[in-house]
Amino acid sequence: MKQHILPALRLTFVCAVVFAVAYTFLILAVAQAAPNKGNGQTVSVNNKVVGYALEGQSFTADKYFNGRPSAVGYNAAGSGGSNKGPSNPEYLQQVKNRLDMFLVHNPAIKKEQIPAELLTASGSGLDPDISYNAAMVQVIRIAATRKLREEKIGALVKEKVQQPLLHLFGTQKINVLQLNIALDEMK
Repeated sequence: MKQHILPALRLTFVCAVVFAVAYTFLILAVAQAAPNKGNGQTVSVNNKVVGYALEGQSFTADKYFNGRPSAVGYNAAGSGGSNKGPSNPEYLQQVKNRLDMFLVHNPAIKKEQIPAELLTASGSGLDPDISYNAAMVQVIRIAATRKLREEKIGALVKEKVQQPLLHLFGTQKINVLQLNIALDEMK
């Protein structure tokens, strides 16, 4: 029995050192070599940090574009989805409530025009991007609220579209924070 316990204890100790200490320091070293030393890409306006480029945040005022809903309240410390299936009654009610709220704030839009991403949370709950269609469906509301022409807001949306890698892999997307900052800078 002694011949099995000592090797098992040694292996446990080696694994604890490798995976709990060495691996942690390796990841820390890689993060320190990255831009911002692994602290995320901050977005600043007038030398004031207003958010992170790769984390979604809540925009509820009608003068701003809305991003994807978050199942975790946009809390990066506990990112994740709701883990409720598409037939779960509580989840379906939540989506219906989001739909009703969107229609209240966007009365000119028919429910068939609303992209699903504006009603359902992403897997991480922190998605900072929306599609071109999800932005364009909000243009009427924003133009009316800001008393600007719809064409001007639509042109801003087109300007902020980020193309997928090599125009082949992925879909077009728009960073909601960057779009809303540009919207505030419009005259």
